[in-house]
Amino acid sequence: MSINLTKVATVELVNEINRRLNCNEKKETRTIFFGPPGAGKGTQAPRIRDEFCLCHLSTGDMLREAIRSGSDMGKKAKAIMDAGKLVGDDVVAGIVAEAIRKPECKKGFILDGFPRTVNQAKILDDLLAKQHVRINKVINLKIEDDLLVKRVVGRRIHESSGRTYNTFFDPPKVPDRDDITGEPLMKRNDDTTEKLITRLQEFHNKTKPVLNYYGNKVVDIDA
Repeated sequence: MSINLTKVATVELVNEINRRLNCNEKKETRTIFFGPPGAGKGTQAPRIRDEFCLCHLSTGDMLREAIRSGSDMGKKAKAIMDAGKLVGDDVVAGIVAEAIRKPECKKGFILDGFPRTVNQAKILDDLLAKQHVRINKVINLKIEDDLLVKRVVGRRIHESSGRTYNTFFDPPKVPDRDDITGEPLMKRNDDTTEKLITRLQEFHNKTKPVLNYYGNKVVDIDA
């Protein structure tokens, strides 16, 4: 699709040119953000993405989009997520394999939410080996479970803008209303204490071994 550059402000064009020149000088890097639900992966990853010209691949966002679209994969994912379980490798791996080939991932990527098991990590390594690249770093966000419960159960989202609030730590001025638009805030169906406990049990039992798998590539950060 062609773009009429006469309708684009000069400042915007110059900024975009400078951004692309800066990105060309960045080293390629492929990173995994690792941690339990609510640890802050979705908050920190975009900041690193912009700094190092990477693409941010959130499997959670991609799965939710599939669910909204009502596709076969989305229906399958919804049933699993509604039960508080982790989505299977067959669903997630296909999404990731397609995403890492996109042009915006040329300089690398940040994976947020995948891999969650050693089997998924091996699948990812196989996918990357076919492209003659590998994972460089695994950022492990560490946090206590009781703090996670408040972060997740108290989370409220303004869907159209992505603004987030927390009823415990950062409440909106008017309960359940966005500060800017006054529109209703959304609470995700799986943001309940019961489902979070199930997800944390899954995390501790199945996904922590991934840290051992990546060994000295892991960097611990207090979240």
